[in-house]
Amino acid sequence: MAESWSFLDTFEPNFRPLVVIELAKGTKEETTEWFTKRIVDKKANGGAQLLIKPLVTENGDENIYLVGASPFRLLLGAETVGLVKECNDNSMRTFTYSSRKTFKDFADDNHNFLTMAECQYIIKHELENLRAKDEKIIPGYPQAKLYPGKSIVRRLLTSGILVQIFPLHDREELKKLRHSWYGRVKVGYQPLDEIRCYFGETIALYFGFLEYFTFALVPMAVIGIPYYVFAWEDYDKYVMFATFNLLWSTVILEVWKRICAIMTYRWGTLLMKRQFEEPRPGFHGVLGINPVTGREEPVYSSIKRQIRIYLVSLPFVCLCLYFSLYVMMIYFDLEQWALDYHAENESNFSSLMLFVPSIIYAIVIEIMNRIYRYAAEFLTSWENHRLESSYQNHLILKVLVFNFLNCFASLFYIAFVLFDMKLLRQSLATLLITSQILNQFAESLLPYWLQRRHKKRMKKRMGSLKTDTDLSLVEQVHLEKEMGTYFGTFDDYLELFLQFGYVSLFSCVYPLAAVFAVLNNITEIYSDALKMCRVYKRPFAEPTANIGVWQLAFETMSVISVVTNCILIGMSPQVNALFPDSKMDLILTVALVEHLLLAIKFIMAFVIPDKPRDIQIKLAKLEFESLEALKQQ
Repeated sequence: MAESWSFLDTFEPNFRPLVVIELAKGTKEETTEWFTKRIVDKKANGGAQLLIKPLVTENGDENIYLVGASPFRLLLGAETVGLVKECNDNSMRTFTYSSRKTFKDFADDNHNFLTMAECQYIIKHELENLRAKDEKIIPGYPQAKLYPGKSIVRRLLTSGILVQIFPLHDREELKKLRHSWYGRVKVGYQPLDEIRCYFGETIALYFGFLEYFTFALVPMAVIGIPYYVFAWEDYDKYVMFATFNLLWSTVILEVWKRICAIMTYRWGTLLMKRQFEEPRPGFHGVLGINPVTGREEPVYSSIKRQIRIYLVSLPFVCLCLYFSLYVMMIYFDLEQWALDYHAENESNFSSLMLFVPSIIYAIVIEIMNRIYRYAAEFLTSWENHRLESSYQNHLILKVLVFNFLNCFASLFYIAFVLFDMKLLRQSLATLLITSQILNQFAESLLPYWLQRRHKKRMKKRMGSLKTDTDLSLVEQVHLEKEMGTYFGTFDDYLELFLQFGYVSLFSCVYPLAAVFAVLNNITEIYSDALKMCRVYKRPFAEPTANIGVWQLAFETMSVISVVTNCILIGMSPQVNALFPDSKMDLILTVALVEHLLLAIKFIMAFVIPDKPRDIQIKLAKLEFESLEALKQQ
């Protein structure tokens, strides 16, 4: 860096609050002094070199602090985290303070060069990398042990001393975003660039993928309606619909990669270097030296981690899978009871009772998925992964395996063991529609209702506050600190993944699945936008270049759908009639068709480039310029 951290001054006359830190009530004064000192201390002394100011209210609460940073400090932080910005020549390059004049819209008096979300991300990065050096305990709390390399923020959170850290909303910008995003019902694209500027790339990519996936489902829905109505047992159209589904699932995933590359290049995250990712806040170990970067960071034995994974986590996951199958068999017992009851009574009530086992099972599935999620998070955290990406990959793998078996095992059993297509159609429809209703209620309607009730109570209490400080800021902080916390896009992607499975795995049995998926996703876009702007605290922005391991998950599901649809076609009476004498010929023919479709699928994935040609040229040009610069050095 051209400028040293030591030149920074912690005094800033025009303090701009960006992040809120809430300590527990009654936190000891020596603890507060030590923590705030570490936040403002120089980087050379192990501090974050940020600005901090207590939020003073009339009732004397001093457990809330506002954190900010000088513009100079934020620019140096932007270089540290590797933000990519647009240059004057319209190219995208990693920001460095020494070359700041070459970047578009940069000026010494322009404090909006970095978005508010980027500033908050920089502050979060610095706070999370506050680590203990010589301290053995948290001052004032001898039971809260520290050791070199331990994340201070993480230890304060687990000890209950630190309640929460969250970024503040920009009320004016949020009002504009709400109006353009969901303020009026319209048929059109979402303002993804504005969402990205306010919430960051990770959330913008989710909404981009949700919008794209909804549009991609429309052809399936349009074809599925007349097929369902007019050609339910027409073999020729039956095969055509399944074949279209298989090609569709491949094309939409490959096209999404290209759209994703275009967006993330424009946002700068496609170029961000992630190979030297900092250790995640929850990672702990003995303080050592990273052999690659030469920086001090915790070191933990990979052998210990592997032992925890294979001797504890893996057996636990297998036990949960067994329990899921056991619950599934109970569901089939209930299904048989409902059929027997209907056969004995033959009434309207008994006809309705046929759907009750599937509805109960769908509710039980949702409950089991949510309970297992908490267990998976605990286990993955206990495994002590160094990188956030590694933590997320292991967590997603655990959750996906369980959710896949929990949601789809009964459908596979009905299709390939019981050979009951009517029951398969009924179960698929019931599981899909019930899960969508439950998710909409649990994720959007209930939180929104609770938040509105709480907001009314808070506004009544705020009316009595009279302080010398900015009342609107005090009110904003108190309102936001009581809002729910958004825990990331994990559950949202998981919902789309399961929906993709319902649509693609057994599409030829229930073609209306795509119709219900489109209707659900249209409401999902508006309800998710509402909860991001009105229900939850503002989440910290997280730069990302793609949807990560979820891309692989969707591609794996599309491969499985090829196999299931081919087998379903082979099981149809029309296909069986073509092979009256030899079942082996039928099996070989179905296997041949399945292999051919998989071959076509992989060829299409290979032929369609992941990045458009112009993006490839721009990336190659940047790589060439980097090599030339190294030669000159």
